[in-house]
Amino acid sequence: MKKKHKELANRFSQMATDYDDKQHNDEYDACASLVIDYADPRPDDVVLDLGTGTGLIALGLAENAEHVVGRDISKGMLEKARAKADDGSIDNVEFGDGEFRDPQYDGEVDIVVSNFAMHHLPDEEKREAIEVIASLSPRRFVLGDAMFFGSPNPEEPLFGHGVDAATIGLLVDELTDAGFVVTAVERVHDQVGVLVAERLEIPQK
Repeated sequence: MKKKHKELANRFSQMATDYDDKQHNDEYDACASLVIDYADPRPDDVVLDLGTGTGLIALGLAENAEHVVGRDISKGMLEKARAKADDGSIDNVEFGDGEFRDPQYDGEVDIVVSNFAMHHLPDEEKREAIEVIASLSPRRFVLGDAMFFGSPNPEEPLFGHGVDAATIGLLVDELTDAGFVVTAVERVHDQVGVLVAERLEIPQK
């Protein structure tokens, strides 16, 4: 893991205990709800949640999916996610180490989701991450994150903890280049949104 990623992982591990109570805001919660709604797994679907954090999205999808795999670089966040799964007696979710460009999962994947995690990657690494996601051949990828719908204004940042948000146009271009078709765009805020991308050539179950 690169030094920057190690520092990020350690920072989030330190935040893990009270992350759910202190880090959420209206934009984050709205994105999470939209990601879960658009993911819409079927009972036989396997879902991969990249940057799973404390498992909010993964656990929210577990009821309707066959299996959910959560991946994160922060051991503290993963411990919190596992504890929440145990507390809720949710046994069709697994959490483990992994990152966007190396999810450390080689099983079948029907849907990939991510909420407020990809913004930590610079644009070049975002492109690489989307290519890796495409190589898993999911039929759907749902991304909720910081993203600019207009020209970025550095004097009005929504977040102040190292967010490297991309423009909506760049993300759509990268998804298209990777073989996805963007089927929905939800604007939560000028700097927050949800993208839904489909691989229409993937056979339906």
